[in-house]
Amino acid sequence: MEKERKKVQKPKPETESNNLYDISCLFFQKGIMGSFLVISIFSLLLRVSVSLHSYSGAGSPPKFGDFEAQRHWMEITTNLPIKDWYFNTTNNDLSYWGLDYPPLTAYQSYFHGLILKYFDPNSVSLFTSRGYETHFGKLLMRWTVLSSDLLIFFPAVLYFIFVYHGGNGSGGDQSDVAWHIAVILINPCLILIDHGHFQYNCISLGLTLGAVAAVLSRKNLLACVLFCLSLNHKQMSAYYAPAFFSHLFGSCLRRKNPPLEVLKLGLAVLGTFAIVWWPYLHSRDALFGVLSRLAPFERGIYEDYVANFWCSTSILIKWKRLFTTRSLRFVSLVATILTFLPSMIQQILAPSSKGFLYGLLNSSFAFYLFSFQVHEKSILLPLLPATLLAMELPGVHSMLLMLCALLSMFPLLCRDKLVVPYMALYASSILLYLAPSGRRQIKKHLSRPMITFSIVMIQFLCSLIFHIIYLTIRPPEKYPYLFEAMIMNFCFSHLLGFSVYTNVKQWMLPRQFTSGDKEKKLN
Repeated sequence: MEKERKKVQKPKPETESNNLYDISCLFFQKGIMGSFLVISIFSLLLRVSVSLHSYSGAGSPPKFGDFEAQRHWMEITTNLPIKDWYFNTTNNDLSYWGLDYPPLTAYQSYFHGLILKYFDPNSVSLFTSRGYETHFGKLLMRWTVLSSDLLIFFPAVLYFIFVYHGGNGSGGDQSDVAWHIAVILINPCLILIDHGHFQYNCISLGLTLGAVAAVLSRKNLLACVLFCLSLNHKQMSAYYAPAFFSHLFGSCLRRKNPPLEVLKLGLAVLGTFAIVWWPYLHSRDALFGVLSRLAPFERGIYEDYVANFWCSTSILIKWKRLFTTRSLRFVSLVATILTFLPSMIQQILAPSSKGFLYGLLNSSFAFYLFSFQVHEKSILLPLLPATLLAMELPGVHSMLLMLCALLSMFPLLCRDKLVVPYMALYASSILLYLAPSGRRQIKKHLSRPMITFSIVMIQFLCSLIFHIIYLTIRPPEKYPYLFEAMIMNFCFSHLLGFSVYTNVKQWMLPRQFTSGDKEKKLN
């Protein structure tokens, strides 16, 4: 009898597309997509609920606030030619909320302005629409932020979760992944600023988050394009630039042909900027005219009360009186560079996915704490990578950071009459960290329970006292901003300590990788 030869099929080589398919199947099997949809609906309802309350400058002529600024940019971009958007003309008074963000914000304002013009032409009519606050007009404005969140930030969160939790091949525990999704989507500070105060941070942060996910999935060209778009939407995205540069540069140095890899990324950056800035590249005056609008140095080293070094120490050192704006620009630049430099060096020497996330956090902290012209709302930039690292950072630290960030914005949100949604989201943040997955994160890193419990209780007690004092007691006439100064110094001390801790954590990563499971080498 002849032996039948059995055909042995060779196993198919594992490709990136097969891996992505397996991960996506795993996500559906574990119900993670279902969890994302449920949490997305809940976070959407939270955003809608906050949008029913007041906003920046409501009923406060003559300049109102950020709500009017965003509406005015729609008015300008839909009624004037693109060459006049950033320049002072008879139809564009730059002293009345002139455009001071990069061109992508202007294009976004133009697109949203077309929607408003279609449904309510009076809301963006030239000159006559100033201070326009009809009920229907406000609904349309709120809808533009909500739709931007749904179209950009929410998909970016899903992309990040897909890469971060799918990259280990197991997809992670469903409850832990769901908790991580909730921490990112139910960011109380972002919800209050975008859907309460009124801004479009969800766009720039969504683009940045997409770029982060692209880096983690090793799609570096896509990461460059997305991050450049984020930079061209809000210049504050530069807070993340050192982390992106150092990680991508360190990764390129470990490739077969480093100069070629750097060249490809450089071309992606230049190409993206050229496309966005194309209308203003025809002349030097046009280009520098727009650039001058993006750096309002005349406003001073800080604006209002912000929990950074310059504002907190101004109680003892009157920076604005003792030093010129030029010297403060130089000193703040040096301080910022020295603060983020260790994080950059670590990523150039030993680039890793986890190190990159820590780099984003440390870089943004450096800018928030020491750079020139920082706003209260800039705390959103360190908070994004902090939420991405929620599964890595000790749960107690993450919770205290979120509550400290909320407290730092409390005076601003009080002026906007957003105390009720503030308190609701403050309570929801605590409940989120007291959920089973949140408690596991707290217990996982808890080495000294009594000391940690004491620190948490002191922080809560101080925070409670500050809230009660600010709401119920009038400050002395001689020191009208006494309570704001107390809150900012309290928050600054916590944020500075947290920044030192995360920098140390980042530098400890290479030691952890060599002693434990080694991270896969970059190809």
